[in-house]
Amino acid sequence: MFSGEHQYVLADMDLILGLQRRVLAVELSESVLQMRELRPQPPNLRRRNIYLPFDIVLNILTRLPVKSLMRFRCVSKSWNSSIISSDFISTHLNNSKDAHGDGYVIHMPCVRDIYSSSINTKRPVCTVALDRTFDKISEVGIPFHFPFGCAQIVGSCNGLLCFATSAYRIYLWNPSIRIFKRLPNTCIGQLRFATLGFAYDSENNDYKVVRISRSPFSAPESSHEIEVYTLSSDSWRSVGTTLTTDVLLYDKNHPLPIPLVNGTLHWMSRIVEEEENRRRRMIMAFDVNSEKFKRLAVPVGSTDENIFQTFLSSFKGKLAFITWARSEQDGTQYSIWVMKKYGVVESWIKLSVVPFERVAHCTAFMEYGSLLVCYINDRVESQEFKFVSVDIETLHEKKDLDIQHHSYVATFMESLVLLDGANVVSY
Repeated sequence: MFSGEHQYVLADMDLILGLQRRVLAVELSESVLQMRELRPQPPNLRRRNIYLPFDIVLNILTRLPVKSLMRFRCVSKSWNSSIISSDFISTHLNNSKDAHGDGYVIHMPCVRDIYSSSINTKRPVCTVALDRTFDKISEVGIPFHFPFGCAQIVGSCNGLLCFATSAYRIYLWNPSIRIFKRLPNTCIGQLRFATLGFAYDSENNDYKVVRISRSPFSAPESSHEIEVYTLSSDSWRSVGTTLTTDVLLYDKNHPLPIPLVNGTLHWMSRIVEEEENRRRRMIMAFDVNSEKFKRLAVPVGSTDENIFQTFLSSFKGKLAFITWARSEQDGTQYSIWVMKKYGVVESWIKLSVVPFERVAHCTAFMEYGSLLVCYINDRVESQEFKFVSVDIETLHEKKDLDIQHHSYVATFMESLVLLDGANVVSY
């Protein structure tokens, strides 16, 4: 999927290709040698001269690109069983993380934009691009349909993507290995408000989808219903953890995914303070291992009456708090805070302020600090949106991006995750 990648393993790939031919030749002749009592072969043809310890072969395999490994599954039964094993998949994933320098993103136009344009007959396509520059690498067709015309990328973990439609038909998809699965129905019926988060539980080597539902906001004392899907069990269950009635959880992070930082999913919320008759901003953090909530305060001085919207994201593995507000001039600005030490509210620092002379709406915030915005007033002047990527540390702008629609954007990497999954669909 990634062109020009893994140059450092080309020599190893040549070795594997040679091994592939030799192993096939040996296995084809092995049964014949067992049936016939042939005289010993000359020393230079003996099997030990072409034998390479299998643990060395496995070590080489764990460092190869996914596309090569999918081909090498055909070499032998032992190779196939090794490649699809959970231990191999985990080792390959760790090696891939260590090998990657720059990160990648995958983005998909919001389906509303697709269906309102002249390309509404086309099936949605995801684009893989570089995180820092947004340069396109490849395109991948989505293998399943969105029957209600609206879908979102819930999140991305280790190359595994989570998609959901407006009716909460949820999919897990690994485009690198061309495998997806539809999740079973949730155990709680449809409620008016629902928000989803996708996470990797590192302590249990498992993937989880968290669904938080709530009755209409008008309900005086409505409570949240929390469900967790685990990939290992392929099932949903209700979680005993509840949010107190003074918490109003809301999914205003759109179109950014709910961020996963330090094994924890984060939602913006409002805490109702009846005595003062006001609602205070608060971050509700859900630990995917313990499956319990905790509260994190937003940065001091980060919120005032001029703020239009707040976002949560991840910046180089740390929790980021982003505000979109009116600037001192006539334009708008984005302010980015980063929590240097997770869980310590005093460690919030204001990292950057990105000013815009015009109204610029945030479409995505990438892991390495690129802010993707759309100039809203350009829509009035022409039929096309104009997108700009800004490095929040250098304030360098990159224009003429290969993107034409508001999009969902998530981090991405190649992996074998889901190759050993149950109830999956290959295409």
